[in-house]
Amino acid sequence: MIVGWMLEYMELCGKVNFGWRNMKQYEAVIEALKQNGGYATLGQLYQDALKIPDCEWKTKTPFASIRRIVQLRDEIFKIRPGLWALEAEREKVMAIFSEEASEPKAREYTHSFYQGLITEIGNLKGYETFVPAQDKNRPYAQKTLKDVATLSKFYQFTYPEVLRQAVTIDVTWFNERHFAASFFEIEHSTDIHRSLLKFVELQDFRAEFFIVADIHRKAEFEDKISLAAFSPIKSFVKFVDYDNIANLHTKMSEVVLAEKALL
Repeated sequence: MIVGWMLEYMELCGKVNFGWRNMKQYEAVIEALKQNGGYATLGQLYQDALKIPDCEWKTKTPFASIRRIVQLRDEIFKIRPGLWALEAEREKVMAIFSEEASEPKAREYTHSFYQGLITEIGNLKGYETFVPAQDKNRPYAQKTLKDVATLSKFYQFTYPEVLRQAVTIDVTWFNERHFAASFFEIEHSTDIHRSLLKFVELQDFRAEFFIVADIHRKAEFEDKISLAAFSPIKSFVKFVDYDNIANLHTKMSEVVLAEKALL
């Protein structure tokens, strides 16, 4: 068993080349990163690297192998927890994901990336998912958000004046009865106050409400949610940071892929 693990470890590092494989496992991971625009969560790599042609994953623990690859290979670096990128794309990627990124295009990419992750998490959990019409053509990896969301129309579950606010929320998950189960607003650089006002309009529904942002904005969220105007929703609006979204996407991908393999 130890010898087998060592051989696998050596292949991950590129030290050996088993003759029956046309592509090494680490090359498949690098190719998956390229196909995602140079960066990806572990969850995306779990889904995509195992589909790369001409690479066999003769291991009972492919997810662990992928985790070791991103940690060991010099061609890959960690942007933040759960999010990895190609060293060759460092400048482009860090212009998007660094906290100092100020270009409007970079802010838009970050916003739509986490919008896509949240939409995919909803899909993996069995919800129907919706993103607003104005966001449908925004990029997510090498796709657009409309390629990820499962709904093209928002379910009309309440009065029109309330729906006018609900339909603009960044991501909505719907349950099997076509009622909204969870609402997510991604606040990369915009005002958290405006998102909380949308949630106030939806306070009568038994749904979950989330503000998603970089961890450094948590104090700002806590200040805003403590205002008297938001006291009706204070107890059921949660703050979730980007790293936790990426990690949840990874865990959900691993569980769903493992279930498919077993069944």
